[in-house]
Formats: sequence, C-alpha cells, structure tokens
Amino acid sequence: MSDLRDAAMSSKAWPFEEARRVLKRYEKAPPEKGHVLFETGYGPSGLPHIGTFGEVLRTTMVRRAFEAISDIPTRMICFSDDLDGMRKVPGNVPQQEMLAEHMHKPLTSVPDPFGTHDSFGDHNNAMLRRFLDTFGFEYEFYSAKEFYATGQFDEILRRACERYDDVMKVMLKSLRDERQQTYSIFLPIHPETGRVLYVPMKKVDPVNHTVTFDDEDGREWTLPVTGGNVKLQWKPDFGARWAALDVDFEMYGKEHATNTAIYDRICEILGGRKPEHFSYELFLDENGQKISKSSGNGISIDQWLTYASTESLSYFMYQKPKTAKRMHFDVIPKAVDEYHQQLRAYATQDVAQRVNNPVWHIHNGDIPQSRMVVPFSMLLNLASVAGAEDKDHLWGFIKRYAPDASAETHPDLDQAVGFALRYYADFVKPTKVYRAPSEQEREALSELRNQLAAYDGPRDDEALQSVVYSVGRDRFDPLKGWFSALYEVLLGAKQGPRFGGFIALYGVEETVQLIDDALAGKLG
Repeated sequence: MSDLRDAAMSSKAWPFEEARRVLKRYEKAPPEKGHVLFETGYGPSGLPHIGTFGEVLRTTMVRRAFEAISDIPTRMICFSDDLDGMRKVPGNVPQQEMLAEHMHKPLTSVPDPFGTHDSFGDHNNAMLRRFLDTFGFEYEFYSAKEFYATGQFDEILRRACERYDDVMKVMLKSLRDERQQTYSIFLPIHPETGRVLYVPMKKVDPVNHTVTFDDEDGREWTLPVTGGNVKLQWKPDFGARWAALDVDFEMYGKEHATNTAIYDRICEILGGRKPEHFSYELFLDENGQKISKSSGNGISIDQWLTYASTESLSYFMYQKPKTAKRMHFDVIPKAVDEYHQQLRAYATQDVAQRVNNPVWHIHNGDIPQSRMVVPFSMLLNLASVAGAEDKDHLWGFIKRYAPDASAETHPDLDQAVGFALRYYADFVKPTKVYRAPSEQEREALSELRNQLAAYDGPRDDEALQSVVYSVGRDRFDPLKGWFSALYEVLLGAKQGPRFGGFIALYGVEETVQLIDDALAGKLG
C-alpha cells in the first residue's frame, strides 16, 4: 500500500494531479464535516447525453485517486437542477405541442411526454440514474426540487437575502447594461401558474427573508425565499450550492470556465470555501458541433453500449480531458482495441507505470485480465470478408486461430464478437466499396497469392506478415501504397488490420481464394 501511495503522489496521471490538489486543502487539518465531498451537476432540460456520464465518470476517477493517497472518507453527490424552468422544448422528445404549453415551469412540474414518470424532470433524472447505475458508480442523488422544498437550502437562501447587495455586485459586473436593469439573483415561482419568473425585485427584505415583485400581469406578490418558493439564478446557484454542501471538488465543461471566478466569489460571500475545480473540453458530434441535450446530436450512452463494452467507453472518457474530442461511432473500434492493449501492458508494468495506466483508473486498481486474443478491428474485417451474420460463424475462425479460446474461457472476446457483428452490419457493410487493382497492384497481389498457395511455414501473425511485407517491399515505395491496396481491393475499406494477422485468422487458403476473387472482379 505504501508503494502504491508513493507512486500515486508522484503520478502525472490527471486524476492523481487533481486528487493531490484536493488533499492539499486539508494539509493542516482534516475537514470538519468528516469527509471530502465531490460533486457533479446535471441539468435535466433534455435527455441525458454522454457528456453528463463522462463528467460523473471523471469525477469518480478523481475520487478514487484521492482515496489512494488519503485516508479521509469521501462522498460524491450527483445534483440535478430539476427546479430549473423549461426554456425551450427539446427537439428529440415526443409531444412537442403539449410540452410547449408548460414553458417556464420547473422541469419537475412539466408532464412527462413519455408517460412513464410524474414529470419530465423525473423521467430525465431516472434515465441519468439508470446510466450511472449501469456503470456501478457510487453516488448520492440530490434533486434541487427536494433540496429547496425540504429546507436543506434554507440557511444559504436566507444568507443570500441578507447579503443580497454583495452577491448582486458580483453578478452585475458580468451583465450587459440592459440586463442589469431587471436582473435579480432570485427567481420566484409563481404561486398560481407555477412558472419560474424572470422579473425584477421591488424589495428584498433581509430581516423577514422575503422578496416582493410584480408578476407578468402587474400583480404584486411577496414570498419567502425559503421552502421552494424561490430558486436562484443558475450562476448564483452554483456558488450557493458549493457553500450549502461544503463541496471540495467539482468539474465542468469549458463553457463554465469564464464563470468560475463568479461561482467562487458567491460561495465565499455566502460563507463557504470555494472548491477545487477542473474544466474539461467539450465533446463534439460527427460535424464538429458541441453535443447537446436538447438537440440529441452525437452518440448516446445506449448507442455506444450497443457496439462496445462499458470499459471501452470509460477508456475513451479518460483520455485527454483537456482536449476537445469528436465523438462518433467511428471512434469505437479504436477505443476497444486500445483499452485491451493497456490491459495487457498492465500485467508487465511496475507500480509507478500502473498508476499512470488508464485501466488503473477505470477499474480502481482491481484490473481484470484481457482475453481478447483477436482485436476488435480484426473481428470487423473477419465479419466483412466472411459475410458472417452470427457468432458461431466468427467463432469457427477464432477457434482455428486460437484453439484454446472459447466463449466460456474468453467472455470478453465472446462479447466483442457480438458487438462486432452489430457494428459491421450497421456501419461497415453499408460503406464497403471495393476497387479494381492497378496493373502494379494486380502483379503484386498475384505474387502474394502464389507465395501463400505455396506456403508451408508457421501460420502465425509474424511469419505471414513477413510474406506480405516482402512482396510489397520489392514493388512499392512508400510501402503504405501496398497496404492501402490490400485494404481497398480485398476488404473494401480505407483502413485495415495488420495483414499478416488477418491471414492467420482468416486462413491461408481462404486468403488465396479472396485474392482470386478480387483479381477476377468478383468482390463487391
């Protein structure tokens, strides 16, 4: 344990770097609350997207890294701002007209268009929790509606009322002149319509802790700021929540980065200590646009898990959180194969190397063994040339290549076979385009075909790769053109596997027949 802690204290893996910053908060004395609190926030204005999952996963990685270097207990809260008013109807949900009738009501007061929960907010909260539970996260779920209504937020709301002018000074500096005229940190919830009102305050009473305002019809109302009658605007809410819960760490997307100083200052005005924070870059869809809950663009969690394992998604999320990443279906095969490469590397690494390996952070140090004797990308190519439509077909090739492998002894490989068949049918098969070889390529393919037909050497990846390499080396400069020809002429793809490994898996005789078919124009 001491070796692990020593390695973790010097690790350059980003979760350990963040964990050390959190630990430094308590280098003089442990937290009075008895634990370190990690928080992640979520706005259920639309169906949860994969970025929300990534935020919880990454926060969990920092939490686990902290637990490796400290004995201070930890908690993690997933906070849903479900009291927020619905400002637009998401484009990816049913019953658009019905939802439009409930504009500006809190999300937990808007009917569920799917008809499965008490409200739209409850539906989206349930979806989020299902996603998080699928991955086995340990967290406590907090609903803003309950947090406001049950009095847990009352002390901070009263303090916000008492220190209203100080908080407003912070906010007004960040607003345009026109917005300053009507802005208030408090958003009353209309007692009759239930709508969240964006109206100026006529009076904020710091003694009785009430606000007075005119509604949209000009009627005057006075409401207590406690008990769920009023909610805070989202920027003050950030800082106020940090103060109320005594949050030690929170991460968020870079769109919040410019507001960090505002959140911090409001937290301090309300009597809290600003947390450590981490700003990550955004996820982009296939067109380079930011993924959005309301538009539903980009790949969803369920879609990823249709084609690959939860661990591969965790691996993708771990990588370079400070770099904007395009997240579409074509990133899945690479994520799967790199994850298993790291699993295999872990077994040979020392402690210092292991704490820098992504799989340590994915599995919290309890690392499984990879049984993927065939890479995912290779399974896709095998499915392509074999025309496979079921697992038994692919397993026939795998068993010949790796006789000791089976679905029972290699469950991760068996799972990947199923994923590969789905991925091939949906993304590879529709885009396959074979081309005819040039004269130079035809001559090289014929030579490869003849050498394989006469081949009596070991049928392993390296030996067969040498045959492929020798044929191409004598005819192509650069050699990249040779491998491009193999992929485009034989596989109907722009990219492909290490070809010697493919031959070993598919079979020497079968590859000879594949080349014959290509040269005869029978492919595609």
